Amino acid sequence: MVVTAFDQGALVADAVGSVLRQTRAPAAVIVVDDGSTDAESVEVLERLSRDPRVRLLRQANRGVSAARNAGIAMADTDLVAVLDGDDRIAPMFLERMVAVLEGDPGAVAASSWLRAFGVIDAVVRPGGGAAVDFLHRNASPATAVVRRDAWRACGGYDEEMRSGFEDWDFFLSLVGQGGHITVVPKPLIEYRTAPGSANVRSMDSRLELYGGLVDKHRAVFERHLREVLLALEARALDAAGRWEDLVAADSSLPVGDVTFGDGGMAAAVRIAVRRG
Repeated sequence: MVVTAFDQGALVADAVGSVLRQTRAPAAVIVVDDGSTDAESVEVLERLSRDPRVRLLRQANRGVSAARNAGIAMADTDLVAVLDGDDRIAPMFLERMVAVLEGDPGAVAASSWLRAFGVIDAVVRPGGGAAVDFLHRNASPATAVVRRDAWRACGGYDEEMRSGFEDWDFFLSLVGQGGHITVVPKPLIEYRTAPGSANVRSMDSRLELYGGLVDKHRAVFERHLREVLLALEARALDAAGRWEDLVAADSSLPVGDVTFGDGGMAAAVRIAVRRG
C-alpha cells in the first residue's frame, strides 16, 4: 500500500490508520513524503516512521505522480494500492479489491465508489470500464489497487503532469491497449472535499487539460471517435435536461439567452409551455 503525503499534517495519520485497520492487511505500508516542509506534517511523518509496519520514503517535492511511482517501485508485491494522504479507505477495501483482481485476469486495476465528506456529503458512483469508457470522462477514483506489471508496462504515472488529470491520464495508459478497470459498487473510499483541493482547481483548466489527454492518447480517441462524441452529447443533454426541469419548476428563474443549434430553442419552448 502506497500513501502519498505533502504538507497534510495529521490527515496522513488518519489515512495510514485506515490502511492499518484493513481486514486484509497489506504486505507493507509505504508512505512517500513528497518534500513536506510544514512542521506539523514533518512531525506526524516522523512519528509514523517509528511504527514497524510503516516504511517512510522521503523525496524532494516532485508532485503526486512521482510520489506514487516511487512508492510503487519500492513495493515488492504483484498488486499495489495507492491512497492520497488526505483520504481514507473502509476496512474491507483491500479485501474486496484483491478478490476482484484475483478473480478477473482482464482487470488491470480495481477501485470502488466514493463517500465524499468535508464540504459535501454524498456517495459518488464512477463506473469504471475499458478504454472507451475513459475517453469522455474519468471513470475511476485515484485510490485503486493496480497490477504492478500493468503499471510498469504503461510507463507509470506521467511525472510531468502536475496541474491535474494525472489519474485520468494514467488510467487511459493502463487500458489503452486492452483490459479494464473494475469499480466495486460500494462506497469503500472516503474522499475528502475542500474548496482549494487539486480536483477543484483543475476544473479551471479542464478544457486545456482534456485537450492534452486527447493529444497524448490520440490513437485511442480516433479508434473510438463515434462513441466519444455520442457520450459527450449524452452528457450535455442530461445536464440541459436537469437545468430545464429546474427552470420550468420555478418561474422566478430566468431562462437566459436562447441558444441556437444545440437544442436551446426547443428547451425554451418546452419551459414556456410547462410554465404556462
